[in-house]
Parts: sequence; C-alpha cells; structure tokens
Amino acid sequence: MLKFTPILLAVLYALFMYWFSSKRLNHDLDARSTLMRDPELDRLTRKMADALDLQKIKVNIFEIDPVNGLAAPDGRIFITRGFFEKYRSGRVTAEEMASVIAHELGHVALGHSRRRMIDFSGQNAVRVALMMILGRILPGVGVYIANLLASMLAARLSRGDEYEADAYAAALLTKAGIGTEPQKSLFRKLEALTGATGQPLAWMMSHPKTTERILAIEKLEGQWHNR
Repeated sequence: MLKFTPILLAVLYALFMYWFSSKRLNHDLDARSTLMRDPELDRLTRKMADALDLQKIKVNIFEIDPVNGLAAPDGRIFITRGFFEKYRSGRVTAEEMASVIAHELGHVALGHSRRRMIDFSGQNAVRVALMMILGRILPGVGVYIANLLASMLAARLSRGDEYEADAYAAALLTKAGIGTEPQKSLFRKLEALTGATGQPLAWMMSHPKTTERILAIEKLEGQWHNR
C-alpha cells in the first residue's frame, strides 16, 4: 500500500487544485470584468455570430493590464483591459481584435478551456508524484527534474490547443468575410505588444512560435483555395 501513497496523494491534490482553481478563477472574472461595448467590435462580432448561426457573441473586458485573451471554462470570452487599450490607442485594429475573439471562441468550441483546468490539475498531480518518486531516487535534483518534465508536458499540450484554436479562428474569420490577414498581422505585432524581449526554447513555450503559427494558417488557406 505504501508504494501507491505518492500516486494517491497526487490524485487527491489534483482534485483539490481543480476545485480551488475553478472557484478562484470564476471569482476573479466575476469581480473584475465588465461587458465590452464598442460599435466597431460589435459590428464584427455580429458578423461572426451570423457565420456561427448565433444570436450574439458576448465579450467581456477583464480589468488587468497584461495583453491577453481568455476563454473561461464556463464558455465566457474575455479580452484584458491592457489588450483593449492597445486597440483604443490604434496599435491594434478592430479586425485584429476580432481575430483574438475568434481564437478564444475556438478554445470554447473545441473544449480547450474546460479541459485546460483538468489538464492543469492532472499536471500538478504528475508533478507531485514525480517529485516524491524522483526525490527519493535523486535527492536534491529530483525535484528540479520533476518540474522540468511536468513543464515540458504542459507546454506541449498547450501548443497543440493553440494551433487548433488558430485553425478554428481562420475558418470563422473567412466565413464571416473578415479574412485571415488580420489574424496574421496581429501575430507579427504580438512581441511588441506584450513587451517580450526573447523566447524560451520552443519545446518549453506554451504558445507556438509566431512564424510557425502564420505558416500553419497559410497552409490552411492553400488547402481551402485548392478545393
């Protein structure tokens, strides 16, 4: 029984972290967000709603400074205040903001947002179990190896989700008559918008490289044009 103790503890820890993370995220989003109201963005979201045969797409402003978009596990779409202000200042176009919304809609439609919470908990379970096991086998360095392996797993899963959401957004933007150029042009701006000064090793990144994301979209465009 003792040899299964690390796994049991890790599973219990994962369940607790899933419950705690979901509750904390929903509380933060409820307390720090407002409904987005902007005539031009409303016009573009209506076009996407029509393409999806939806009555309306609601987008919320999450009152934090980092430049980001977010799809909550309950299906709500958020743009951070920092990102929205980039749009208001003219550094991001309305069509580029629409591409962010389309991307987050992809995460919701493909089940990524809910699965990420589960994955987060599972990855924590893996991390704890590895730390317990490797910590005994390799005292002192086992913890670092466990963190490295768990981080690599998380990054790989996240990159796969990003490619899928990009593809969904490209299809939606095309169907809505907005096109994929704003999606690609925003990718080229992201480093400057987020203040990134360098990139970690590709296999540790939670998002794919910008050039690879653009190439993936262009590959889709080629496939659609050849049909």
